[in-house]
Amino acid sequence: MEAATMAWTAAAVGMALVYWFVWVMGAAEVKGKRAVDLKMGSITNDKVKDKYTQYWSFFRRPKETATTEASAEKVPAFVDTFYNLVTDIYEWGWGQSFHFSPSLPGRSHREATRVHEERVADLLQAKPGHRLLDVGCGVGGPMRAIAAHSGSNVVGITINEYQVNRARAHNRKAGLDSRCEVVCGNFLSMPFSDASFDGAYSIEATCHAPRLQDVYGEVFRVLKPGGLYVSYEWVTTSLYRADNPEHVEAIHGIERGDALPGLRRQDEIASIAKEVGFEVLKELDLALPPALPWWTRLKMGRIAYWRNSLVVRVLTMLRIAPKGVCEVHEMLYETAQHLTRGGETGIFTPMHMVLLRKPVESK
Repeated sequence: MEAATMAWTAAAVGMALVYWFVWVMGAAEVKGKRAVDLKMGSITNDKVKDKYTQYWSFFRRPKETATTEASAEKVPAFVDTFYNLVTDIYEWGWGQSFHFSPSLPGRSHREATRVHEERVADLLQAKPGHRLLDVGCGVGGPMRAIAAHSGSNVVGITINEYQVNRARAHNRKAGLDSRCEVVCGNFLSMPFSDASFDGAYSIEATCHAPRLQDVYGEVFRVLKPGGLYVSYEWVTTSLYRADNPEHVEAIHGIERGDALPGLRRQDEIASIAKEVGFEVLKELDLALPPALPWWTRLKMGRIAYWRNSLVVRVLTMLRIAPKGVCEVHEMLYETAQHLTRGGETGIFTPMHMVLLRKPVESK
């Protein structure tokens, strides 16, 4: 009897743990995306593994994806595939703001994220009545924070239709749908009129563009003369050495796991902005001291990784999550290790900030 009792007890505990991790555990930052609700965007369940394989094959050599016009033209479609694969996993484990921020003493990651986003509104001198553009808005976490902080109206653009629907749902839930609009489109060719925005920003989004000149040129076009643009850029720093195998492995790992057609150098950003006509008002790496490390959120312990991996595998086994989600989860975990290494060595920053202005005399 004792053996049977112990077996039943162990089974009950096991079921309780599965129930907790799968049906109860929600997003790390904002409850609302449970593990049991994981999808792969608009990809049908039977196509997830194939789409993941195609994505990985395309980005296995990141620098080559933008070397020819033909391959560069394919980048937006594969970025769209990437966000179909990862959006729900990001929301489950990260929250509604798909970006990093410097850690703040005594403040939660969620608070640090909000401060990082509100800094954008302050740099843009945003106020009620302004119309701002969020270039690469994801599911709209920054959009809502900036609209609430500044009182401005914000229009976001993302290439991924699933993210559009997620962002609109979040906007309604936050009571901000009257001031936050989301459009599905490519930021390399935006469906907006010339000089139609008072300000614009991009938070860790333009790294997906094969040529930064193209997206900066589009932002320049849709800004009103005198309008400000803030961008947080993913770049390699002056500490990166192309002849150091460890550095190369970390940077290539970041590029492969985040749908990037080759990271740009930190010292290229301002010159590219000037090339398209912007005035550079300010340039600063927000990751440098006294800022505290941005990568602390990525330091997932083995136990936490095992827990999340177990949840994903159970969901796949039960056919609640589609085949292929395990591979995507593993890819993101490995990418987190490369990002952490890039931060610890100082060879990479995800928050090189540039504040730009379209000249007043621009037509």
